[in-house]
Parts: sequence; C-alpha cells; structure tokens
Amino acid sequence: MKIGIVCPYAWDVPGGVQFHIRDLADHLIRLGHEVSVLAPADDDTPLPPYVVSAGRAVPVPYNGSVARLNFGLLSAARVRRWLQHGAFDVIHIHEPASPSLGLLTCWAAQGPIVATFHTSNPRSRAMIAAYPILQPALEKIRARIAVSEYARRTLVEHLGGDAVVIPNGVDVDFFASAEPKAEWQGRTIGFIGRIDEPRKGLPVLMKALPAILAEVPDARLLVAGRGDEEEAVAALPAEMRSRVEFLGMVSDEDKARLLRSVDVYVAPNTGGESFGIILVEAMSAGAPVLASDLDAFAQVLDQGEAGELFANEDADALAAAAVRLLGDPARLTELRERGSRHVRRFDWSTVGADILAVYETVTTGAGAASVATDERIGLRARRRVAKD
Repeated sequence: MKIGIVCPYAWDVPGGVQFHIRDLADHLIRLGHEVSVLAPADDDTPLPPYVVSAGRAVPVPYNGSVARLNFGLLSAARVRRWLQHGAFDVIHIHEPASPSLGLLTCWAAQGPIVATFHTSNPRSRAMIAAYPILQPALEKIRARIAVSEYARRTLVEHLGGDAVVIPNGVDVDFFASAEPKAEWQGRTIGFIGRIDEPRKGLPVLMKALPAILAEVPDARLLVAGRGDEEEAVAALPAEMRSRVEFLGMVSDEDKARLLRSVDVYVAPNTGGESFGIILVEAMSAGAPVLASDLDAFAQVLDQGEAGELFANEDADALAAAAVRLLGDPARLTELRERGSRHVRRFDWSTVGADILAVYETVTTGAGAASVATDERIGLRARRRVAKD
C-alpha cells in the first residue's frame, strides 16, 4: 500500500505527535508498505529518507503551548506537488484542524483520507469560531481516529462527527530491553519534557522537591529536555540545587536507558494533554509512574492501577506520594509489574494493526488519492466566512 502521512508540526522539534508519526511510518515500512511523510522542516534539518520537507515552520501559540507550524501559498504548492507525485492509496492527516499542513492537504486532496485528532481542549473558542472554514475540508475525511477518549470528545463537541479511539503506539520491547545506566540509578526521580513549558509541570516538581529531600536526603532528580536550566532551579534553596542533574536533550536510546534506571518517573503535567506517550514509554521500560491526575493520564494508567496519581498542580501531594514510593520497594516492584503488563496494549503490533484496519475501510473499492479538481476550496471557504 502507498501511504502518505502529513505531520503538522516541525520535524526537528521533539513532540508526541512527531514521535507518533515517525514510529508509525517505521512500523508500516517494516511491514512492507511504501510510506512518504510530508512535514515542516528547515532546509538544514537531517531527514529520514521517507520524509519530504514542506518548508520552514514558524512558532504559533496553540493549545496552551507553542507549536511550530507551516502554512501559506508556498506550503500549499508543496502539498499539491507531493500529492501529485505520490499517487497514494491513502492519505493519513494528523491534526487537520490546526493551521498547518494537515488543513492545506484537506483542502487540496481528494480520495481516501484518514485523519487523526490528537488535541484535547474542551473549551477551544478558536476551534468553534473556525468551524465554518474547517467544515469543507473536514467533510472530505472518510475515517477519523482520536488518540484518546478526551481527544474524541474535543472533536465531537467542536467539529461534530465521531471517531474511533486508537491510542498512540510505542515499541515496548525497545524500552524494555534498554540497559540501565549505573550513574542514573540509586534513589533517582526522572522527568523528561520541555523545561520552559509550564504545562509540562516541572515547576510543580521543583516546588515539591524540598519536601522530598527533607524525607529522602539522598534522592536525586534527573531532568532531560531543553530549556533554561538556571531558571528551572532558581526557586530551590541553593544547597539543594546539586540534587538536580540536567541531562539536556537525550537520544531515544538514552531516554530508554534513563527510564530503565530511575526509581520513579514523575509526570507533573498540568493540562493540555490528550494522551501521555511518555507514561507509556516509562511503563514499557519498567519505571514506576507517578503522574498528575489529568483525565488522559488516568486513562493511560488504567485509573491508577498501572501507576499512581496525585492531585494536579498540588506539590504537597506530589511530594507525599514520591516519599511514600521511594520508601516502599515492594510497591515499586508491584507498579513495575502492573505497568509492564498493562502497556502491551499500546505496542505497535496492536496499534499498527488497528490503524491499517482503518486504512482498509477507506481504500476498499476506492481509487488513489489525488489533487482536488478545484484547488481553491480553502479560498472559497474563507470568502464564505467573510460574507457571513
């Protein structure tokens, strides 16, 4: 099968959507399918052979974060050229409602189109206001996937229609087989995420750290991710700053080794999460997980059966839970075992098969995807809104 996948966010900026698309493409290629991914990328970004650059992305505030998106006439021309050359059996667009390549592809393409919705934002006024523009494009989608029940709910409430829920996938064995690193072991707490993005929750964890160290003075916090390290520890007492080790950006291999090494992985995210792939990766590596009780996180952790939850943005609750876990080896072993069993449902062997089944439903009896006869559908939609 010839499969075209559209990534809305810059390929060179780490994020859950990009990782999901990368791993999906790798999985499909291993199964023998021909895959091409269209993604925003700077000219000097090293790209896998299956990724086609749609040009440079620009930072745009989106869903409580800053996303690097790609939009405009040049991007639209590259989308059409990619469609013409691809002759895909199916096009799989991620985040078609975001102002990026997904929406441009929806406007430009016709034929078997599948869309995956990642965003969980139950109060998005922008999405409601944009619906008249989005509607003509979204009506061309033949099958919809949501990565969680909360992403599905956002889709239903804001854009209408429904979707089948298929979670993000992970290569469980890759994380499970990683070798722990000795210097990352021994009463260690792990955090992976963008340091300077508040919704990832590092400030909450930093606020909890003094209480944790008061009870477990030999504990250490290992932080992997980009951002201002000095600012991150500025609120900590000076004598405690040495208990935080910043690892910077880490490779996939070192991420797996880090997760295999820590005693507890903490996900203190404060909102805007529709899934939580890092929780799945941590469980795959056998790391006991302690996470804020966001609805999406609770679902991934089987409502607290596969990992522990604490009250969102409550540093005291986080500290109490972390101290209890670090002092209870039996509970840590129990969480490792439960997480390792539970996470198998997110392995690509299952998730990939479910996505391929969706492809088959839209391609049966259908011709190849192509450029729409009237490529001005997006312009007509915008004019319609202006008249209204």
